[in-house]
Amino acid sequence: MKFIDIQQQYQRYRSEIDTRMQEVMQHSRFIMGPEVQELEGVLADYVGVRHCITTGSGTVSLEIALRALGIGPGDEVITVPFTWISTAEVIAQVGAKPVFVDIDATTYNMDPSFLEAAITQHTKAILPVSLFGQMPDFAAINAIAARHGLPVIEDAAQSFGATQEGRRSCAASLIGSTSFFPAKPFGCFGDGGALFTNDDALAEKMSMVRNHGCKVRHDHPMIGLNGRFDTLQAAILLAKFPYFEEEVAARHRLGQRYHQLLDEVCATPATLEGNTHVYAQYTIRVKERDALQAWVQQEGVPMAIYYPKCVHEQPIYRPYVSPGQTFPVSEKASKEVISLPMHPFLIEEEQTKVASVVRAFVERD
Repeated sequence: MKFIDIQQQYQRYRSEIDTRMQEVMQHSRFIMGPEVQELEGVLADYVGVRHCITTGSGTVSLEIALRALGIGPGDEVITVPFTWISTAEVIAQVGAKPVFVDIDATTYNMDPSFLEAAITQHTKAILPVSLFGQMPDFAAINAIAARHGLPVIEDAAQSFGATQEGRRSCAASLIGSTSFFPAKPFGCFGDGGALFTNDDALAEKMSMVRNHGCKVRHDHPMIGLNGRFDTLQAAILLAKFPYFEEEVAARHRLGQRYHQLLDEVCATPATLEGNTHVYAQYTIRVKERDALQAWVQQEGVPMAIYYPKCVHEQPIYRPYVSPGQTFPVSEKASKEVISLPMHPFLIEEEQTKVASVVRAFVERD
C-alpha cells in the first residue's frame, strides 16, 4: 500500500504523458515553450479567471505575488502558523513580517474571528491557506480585507479542484496560488506552480516578476526573479488534465467512505458548509497520535503527519512572535493530527485495512 500512488497514475495515463513529452523533446523549447501557454489557458478557463501565470513552484508563486503587490521591508502579512513553511517563508523572504492568527479547530483553516485584531497600519496583505483540500471562509475573510483595503492571496497548494459556493479554489480572492508538486491533487513530475487573477495589471506584473522583471527581452523595468515553468512539466499536466475531474470525484468518494469507516472512532475531517473537499490529505485526530503512528508502522500502513511543529515554533520564526504569544488551536492540532493514505486509485480493501488498524489502536484497551 502506498500513501500516494503516483506510479499507478503514470501507468494509467502513460500513453498520453509519453506522447506529450515526446512532442516537447521534438521542438526542444524546454523553458516557457508552447505547452506552457496552452496550459495557462486551460487552467484559467477551468478556474474561471482571466489569467493564469505558471511558475517554477508553489513557493515561488507566493513570492511573486507578494513582490508584484510591492510588499517588502516594514510591511506585515497575516497568515496562519499551522501550515507548511513556505507560506511564512516567502513573507520573510521579501523582507516583510509574518503575523500569525490561529485556525478553526475543525477545518484547520484560518479563523476569521482573529483577523481584525491582527491588522495594523503596517498590514499589507492577508494570506490564508486552504489546508488539506478545502477553502477557508472567504466570505468573511474578503469582507474584512475589503474594509481595510487589503489584498487577499489564497495559498491553494493543497486545494486545487475544490470549490466554495460554486466558485473554484484560486478564484476566491484577488490572487490564487497553487502548487503542482507531485503529491498535490493536480501534480506534475517535478516542481511547479501557478498564479490566478482577474486583475489585468497585476497579472502583467506577476508575469514580469516571474521572468527577471522583463516583458520584452533585454528590457527590465522592475526587479524580478527566475520563476519560469518547465515545458516538460506543462506537457505532463496537459496530459493529466482530462482525467482531473474524475480524480476529484474519486477523492470525494474515498473521503466519504473513510468517514463511514472511522466516524465512530476518531475525529474525521469536517467540511465547511458550502465547500467541496479534494482531500489532498485525509487527516484525522487522535489524542495519542505518536503512539498511533508507531502502531500503524508495525502493521505496514503508511501514514504522515502534517505538521508536527507549527511555523511559530520553528526557532527562525520565533522573533516574529511576541513573548508569551501562543496559538493554542494550531499547537493542539500539531500534536494530534495524522494523515491516512489518500489518492484517486486507493481501493476499498486498502481503505478497510487502514480503518481496521486505526480502530484496533483506538479500541485496544
